[in-house]
Amino acid sequence: MRHNKKFNHLGRTASHRSAMLSNMATSLILHKRIATTLAKAKALRVYVEPLLTKAKEDTTHSRRTVFSHLRSKEAIKILFSEISQKIADRPGGYTRILRTGFRLGDNAEMCIIELVDYNENMLKEKTTKKTRTRRAGRRAGSETTAEKVSVAPKTEEKVEKIQQKAEEIIPAAEEKIEEVAAEPAQPQAAETEEAEEKAE
Repeated sequence: MRHNKKFNHLGRTASHRSAMLSNMATSLILHKRIATTLAKAKALRVYVEPLLTKAKEDTTHSRRTVFSHLRSKEAIKILFSEISQKIADRPGGYTRILRTGFRLGDNAEMCIIELVDYNENMLKEKTTKKTRTRRAGRRAGSETTAEKVSVAPKTEEKVEKIQQKAEEIIPAAEEKIEEVAAEPAQPQAAETEEAEEKAE
C-alpha cells in the first residue's frame, strides 16, 4: 500500500528524477528563474527550498550537505555568498510559480519558477501599493477636504478651481432643496383623476 507517499515520480526512475531535480535546482540558483512544466516546478520547489533554508547558515557542514544535492561548485558559491543574504529575513517561501499556459505539442501546463527576492517588478508593486480609505458624506457647513489636507504646491491651483466651483454649485443646490421641501404635497385624489382622464 502507498499510504502517505504523495510525491510525484514524474515518470522516471529514482536516480533519473534526483539527477533532473539537482540539475534544475542548479539552473534556478544560477539564473534566478527557469521555465518548465508545472509538475516539474512543484517537485523542484519541494526539493530546492530546504536547500535554501540550509544555506542561511554558512558552515562547512551546511555547505557539504547542499553540495551533496547540487554537485556544482559555482552554484554553491552563489548560493552561500549572494542568495543567502537576500533571503536571510524571509521565513520560507523562497520560490514563486507563475503559470504561463499550455505547450503546443502535448498540451502540458507550463510555468515559470523563480526566486521571490529577485523579481524586482513584484517587489516594487508591493512597496507602492496604496490602501483605500472610505470617505464620509459631506455635510453642509463642514470644511472641504482641500482645507483639511495639506496639498502639494503643484496642485494648489487645481484645488482652488475646485473650491470656486463648489462654492458656486453648493448654494444653488441648497436653494433647490429648500424649494422642493417648501412645496405643498398635492393630494393623491387629484393625481388619480388625472390618470383616469388620460386612460379614457
